[in-house]
Amino acid sequence: MSYEVTATRRRPQSFDALVGQEFVAETFRNSIKSKKIAHAYLFSGPRGCGKTSTARILAKALNCQEGPASEPCGKCQQCQEITKGTCLDVIEIDGASNTSINDIRQIKSEILFPPQSCRYKIYIIDEVHMISDDAFNALLKTIEEPPPYVIFIFATTELQKVPATIKSRCQQFNFRLVPVEKVKEQLAQAASEAGIKAQDEALFWIARESTGSMRDAYTLFDQVAAFSGDEITFEKIRDKLGLVGLDRLNEIFEACACGNRTFAMEKIDSSLQGGISIEQLISNATDYLRSLLLIKNGVTKESLLGQSAEQYSKKVLETWNCVQIERGISLFLQLYRDIRYSLSPRYELELAFSRLCWLSDYVSPAEVKAAMESAKNLLLKSQDQSFRSGGAEPPQQSAGNSFLAQPEKKQPYSTFRLQTNSLQEKSFHNSEPAPVYSAPAEEDYSQYSYAPDNSDYGENFTEQKQTVSAEGIKDLQELKKTVLSVLSQSDEDAILASTLMQTDEWTMENGTITSTVASNFAVMQIKNSLPKINAVISQYYGSSVNFVVHIRQEKKIEEKEILPREVQLVCSLFSGRVVAEGEILETNAESKQEPSSNSEKTDEEQVSEIQTEYTEDEE
Repeated sequence: MSYEVTATRRRPQSFDALVGQEFVAETFRNSIKSKKIAHAYLFSGPRGCGKTSTARILAKALNCQEGPASEPCGKCQQCQEITKGTCLDVIEIDGASNTSINDIRQIKSEILFPPQSCRYKIYIIDEVHMISDDAFNALLKTIEEPPPYVIFIFATTELQKVPATIKSRCQQFNFRLVPVEKVKEQLAQAASEAGIKAQDEALFWIARESTGSMRDAYTLFDQVAAFSGDEITFEKIRDKLGLVGLDRLNEIFEACACGNRTFAMEKIDSSLQGGISIEQLISNATDYLRSLLLIKNGVTKESLLGQSAEQYSKKVLETWNCVQIERGISLFLQLYRDIRYSLSPRYELELAFSRLCWLSDYVSPAEVKAAMESAKNLLLKSQDQSFRSGGAEPPQQSAGNSFLAQPEKKQPYSTFRLQTNSLQEKSFHNSEPAPVYSAPAEEDYSQYSYAPDNSDYGENFTEQKQTVSAEGIKDLQELKKTVLSVLSQSDEDAILASTLMQTDEWTMENGTITSTVASNFAVMQIKNSLPKINAVISQYYGSSVNFVVHIRQEKKIEEKEILPREVQLVCSLFSGRVVAEGEILETNAESKQEPSSNSEKTDEEQVSEIQTEYTEDEE
């Protein structure tokens, strides 16, 4: 007998033999048992998953001599003719070759005649999405109301191209990809039938490369069996097909994890010299990093990893964390897209592995944020310890800043300084010593600790109030410092205190304190809080006063224009000066009303006087 490929030899001949499509087989069994057979079916799914085989099995089950039966016998004349493709009542049509409306007209004319030897006349149209729109429209009425002995079975790999009018007239079945474990089992059975020994690792690699397609798996199996002889091993596949083995990948990535660029580049060069393509090396490296990421997340399923988890380098797993491995995967994914337009794909590959050598130093934005939060907590903790010890001083902001450093509530307000010795005890790894911040001397509020009322600013209000004299604070600058200190002790009024700090010198006139500030926003913020400000100021001033703030009027400094030397000489020669344009017009108007005495002189006299003055100036 002539050679028959594995995909044809092992084509399923019954519903039980369908691999990975159990839900489809069970649906058809129940439909045939209950005699609820539709007039049109639409099979969709990826290539090589059993759409055409299922259509033939359904045709045999409906036309079997013992049926319609849930499982065809495979021995009767009808079953054997359908298996061989010689049955006249089961017509298989290639949709890609019969796309015109004339082909559909031929089908419409043929369905008028009943089947010759079978129970049903079945039309199996493969790649039905290739049929033109006009042909689909011509087929609509026939699909909707065919003769009772006609059944249509459509198969397609691109369901989105089938018109909705066709879909609505058919029962749809979406076929799935075959799991890797089941593909491996079928390959092992095929190898056993052919008398070939096969390693599990080699069969597993073939199953993964098929990406869920049984036909692709059988085709690749035939190719591997052709050069492997009586035994299929992964070493033979790796050497013949130019693959990067797991051992070689472990060596390359261990060198990258240790930062040994020299060894990594040598291994890459030996792999390329051995006939491995750049695209294949990138693909294998990406798969390797993906498996590492799955292992780091606790996934040890062999079908997902491609190999057992124990075969991957433990050194690489311990060196890189999940974030760094994700960075490496994105690096190779982008590399695969870039090499299509690269000047030298090999340079791109070597650059990518060189970057992997410092992947251990990569820090993600999330880790940077966490480090900054830790630093913030450390500084706040150091500040709190300094407050309690009484030796630290809180930071002050200049008048241009919009925020004040906030002391803890119910704590005396004092100038803050970050102590370097306290930070060095809890410093971060590879961190620089913390800088020292100190406030200007004129903004020292350490001697004041007041609160305007007991409910808002703490329980120790009574004790603090006793420090104020009965006459109140009459010095306005001292009063300003006191008010700022009181407001700064409350978290709610900290921004208000910062805004008041921006005000200029306070002046008192007729029971009203007046000041100026540079920005409109500060004026608006102060006016919105005037009741609170007036209450605090009146309490510590000793009498009721009002606070008024205005916009500071900036003084414009007029720069004196420096005249050119020639203009200065002309001005000195004619005893004149440079005036503005408006002044010139005004002067001209005055000259018209009040003619000068020179106008009464003749032109010759005026010229003679000018010449005399010019001669005197020269002398």
